[in-house]
Amino acid sequence: MHILIIGAAGMLGRKLTQRLARDGTLGSSPVATLTLVDVVAPEVPEGFTGTADCIAADLSTPGTAARLVSGRPDVIFHFAAIVSGEAEADFEKGYRINLDGTRDLFEAVRLAHDTDGYFPRVVFASSIAVVGAPLPFPIPDDFHTTPLTSYGTQKAICELLLSDYTRRGFFDGIGIRLPTICIRPGKPNKAASGFFSNILREPLAGQEAVLPVPDTIRHWHTSPRSAVGFMIHAATMDLSRVGPRRNLSMPGLSATVADQIEALRRVAGDKAVALIRREPDPAIIRMCEGWAPGFEARRARELGFTAENSFDDIIRVHIEDELGGTP
Repeated sequence: MHILIIGAAGMLGRKLTQRLARDGTLGSSPVATLTLVDVVAPEVPEGFTGTADCIAADLSTPGTAARLVSGRPDVIFHFAAIVSGEAEADFEKGYRINLDGTRDLFEAVRLAHDTDGYFPRVVFASSIAVVGAPLPFPIPDDFHTTPLTSYGTQKAICELLLSDYTRRGFFDGIGIRLPTICIRPGKPNKAASGFFSNILREPLAGQEAVLPVPDTIRHWHTSPRSAVGFMIHAATMDLSRVGPRRNLSMPGLSATVADQIEALRRVAGDKAVALIRREPDPAIIRMCEGWAPGFEARRARELGFTAENSFDDIIRVHIEDELGGTP
């Protein structure tokens, strides 16, 4: 099997690549070839014994998408995007990367299909940002897409494209609406939601973290480990069970900031909690007041997608995967 991962140098792209290298298979099929793409060249995962091609490329550059599908990968994972805060700050860049790059990819697959019948599985990393306030709680699966950010709008447009290209038979697509990933490893990124991870990750490492919003803010979360599991399941499941509604809100955990902090206290103690410094940021507060508090995710659960059941579990996953089992 040949797998193409676009956005392979990002956090989820790296973790998916590592999982595929460790398993050696996707479902029941051996992974023979990995094509790994990002704006900086990704690294070959440790232990991978197949063929790996690491490419530094911008998906939105003309001709790039056609080059990437020329090898006819069986499965395409599409993570490439700029995140919410950056897409809001740079309108043109957000649409070029998040929308135009995705459309170029879909078009390249369509043209290949018209040439020789090429028909891959396409797994698209979408976002819960496709919905916007006022929001019920929990948000039902059939809730309308009314994004209130440029990032959410770009993802919603791509979801529609994915559904239509799938309907027309150009590829077998599924869109995965990811909850906010928590706890993100590494350094903070430009996502407006980054503080959800920061207030846990930094204290667990003995460092101070800034909390810019009230403790009452509620949001929808999952761990990086679960997010990779979503992608693996989406790539291997029978998509005839999904039907024409190809974009799914994933399971997750609804929690307030206060819930996060108390979970940190239970797992790592008062000393870790004392490292959180409150500095209200009116701009971030305004933005996150329109974010999703939680989803029913009934369709996804019925289709076999699973996630953590408590924030204690999310913190423990981070400790196991990133800190060697010790906070």
